[in-house]
Amino acid sequence: MDRAAGPEAAALVARAERGGRRRAGRNKWSGSLILASLTGAFGSSFLYGYSLSVVNAPAVYIKKFYNETWERRYGFSMDENTLTLLWSITVSLFAIGGLMGAFIATPILKFLGRKSTLLLNNVFAVTAGLLMSLSLLAGSFEMLILGRIIMGVDAGISLSALPMYLSEISPKEIRGSLGQITAIFICMGVFTGQVLGLPEIFGQESRWPYLFGAVIVPSLVQVMILPFLPESPRYLLLEKHDTSKAEKAFQTFLGKDDVSQELEEVLAESRVQRNTKLVSILQLLRTRAVRWQVVTVVVTMGCYQLCGLNAIWYYTNNIFSESGISRETIPYVTLSTGGTEILASVFSGLVIERLGRRPLLIGGFGLMIIFFAALTVSLTLQKTVHWLPYFSIFCILAIIASFCTGPGGIPFVLTGELFQQSQRPAAFMVGGTVNWLSNFAVGLLFPFIQRGLQTYCFLVFAAICFAGATYLFFVLPETKNKTFNEISQAFAKSNKASLEMQEVNHYPAEGKSSAEQESNFTTSVDNGETKKRIM
Repeated sequence: MDRAAGPEAAALVARAERGGRRRAGRNKWSGSLILASLTGAFGSSFLYGYSLSVVNAPAVYIKKFYNETWERRYGFSMDENTLTLLWSITVSLFAIGGLMGAFIATPILKFLGRKSTLLLNNVFAVTAGLLMSLSLLAGSFEMLILGRIIMGVDAGISLSALPMYLSEISPKEIRGSLGQITAIFICMGVFTGQVLGLPEIFGQESRWPYLFGAVIVPSLVQVMILPFLPESPRYLLLEKHDTSKAEKAFQTFLGKDDVSQELEEVLAESRVQRNTKLVSILQLLRTRAVRWQVVTVVVTMGCYQLCGLNAIWYYTNNIFSESGISRETIPYVTLSTGGTEILASVFSGLVIERLGRRPLLIGGFGLMIIFFAALTVSLTLQKTVHWLPYFSIFCILAIIASFCTGPGGIPFVLTGELFQQSQRPAAFMVGGTVNWLSNFAVGLLFPFIQRGLQTYCFLVFAAICFAGATYLFFVLPETKNKTFNEISQAFAKSNKASLEMQEVNHYPAEGKSSAEQESNFTTSVDNGETKKRIM
């Protein structure tokens, strides 16, 4: 009887352990964690996506407003070239504002923290919304242009602060899924801009200012909810050295009382950074132990903007028109592109912890190469074969889906994962700078590329996708379910840093003895076995 009961009891224990692990996995998604991520993204990355698409629907009415204002001031109409230039400035200065926001994000994040930076950033969004929505009433197109710049500043800060906040409040088991919320809300913002721009809503000459004033709503929602949620526990512990608040923040976000394991992981990093101050951009670029992490962020962020998705938006209306769709129907058909973005981003968020970052990034770029090539053939021959325009529509949707599955959100996740706490603000500033400069370059250069290469311009983007996929295949390790120190170790061989990972973020203060600096090498006792840690 005893022998028979032994295997049965063991099986029951094993089932109980598996059930416990499943429950633990489900418990990773606490209510506070979900609320913080949704609120943070709604007032941040959502507005970035919304600002990208909101200018498309009212473009004709805004240009008319520019011309009427000019004529009222100077007594003559604006010529076509001047009007086109003024409109291009209105659209592209959003990227310049974003670059400014990326530059000022680092000192703000350092002194105020992640949550407080997100809250302060709403000042820019509300100011921009008021300027843009009141420009028609005031008869000043300068207010609209200034509002676009300020909205860009808001976006630049958001795309640095939000991914950092999400990466620091989430358990490592769901860090990728939570990080994808940034991309999902960007896509939701794009889709919302398309919907509100329909003629039945705000896509009319008398209502277009409401499109720009709508940015105030997500900001107010964030201001009402986010103050009641904790600051990043890693920021509280590593930069503010407030163990009590950090423990409470972990308990709130993880939904459990015992957070000793999470505290120990962060304290292990804290012991390494005991004499550390935040790394500047110059120090980050000079640190050999993070050389390939920096290059990886530059490549992924560069490809994120240069892979050709903005060009797809440029061609969409033309391709839909060539397919026989009436001009009045095109705005509604265009909603399919925004819907595809959302579905693909949600799919990526659901599978990223199962498949990993690396396969989704490389696979996404690989699929984009295939569909860019197919789109080039289709656009070149679509006037000779009657069904090819419909195939072009399929290629557009496939390119959008491929982008949003991997390259659309994972670069923001990676930037938060590849660096230690002291390096993260500088890393996000580097990534943000590359992101916004690439954004501006696409807006500036694409018309010339399109004019010179016509439909073959998509082969340029296919080549960029190929270069990005090749680099990631040979350099990027998988980062899912790994601590920040484990990810640093994965890059150690490429960086020729051996096991001296303390060099990654350790800049000892002057006057510390060698004995004190050796305290970075710690030991722990686990089940009676002493283990040496070299963080």
